[in-house]
Amino acid sequence: MVTSHKFDALRLSTRELLARRRWLARRLGDVEQVLFGSLVEQTRRCGKAGCRCADGAGHGPYAYFAPRRGGRGMRYVPAVMAAPARAFLGEGERVEAVLAEISAINLELMARRALR
Repeated sequence: MVTSHKFDALRLSTRELLARRRWLARRLGDVEQVLFGSLVEQTRRCGKAGCRCADGAGHGPYAYFAPRRGGRGMRYVPAVMAAPARAFLGEGERVEAVLAEISAINLELMARRALR
């Protein structure tokens, strides 16, 4: 389990910070399976007269990927890709938490003039 990047770096020695940074870097794992954003499920109405979607629940739900940074618009995610996309999004969150803690460690090392 990765801890929050708001850990108390001041309580650790420089040596301990360097060791923790090395340990965290090894925890990054397979970064090829990372996705940043979110999956959104929506129903749709087809617009056909007499279709069941006109009066009640729409068709679907359908999954759409919404990028978080620098991306525009949502992209349709086929049903067979929804589970792998969720796994990649979870891995993205984990990697982001690890990188945030590494950054916090590096900031403390820089303050101690021990950044290397």
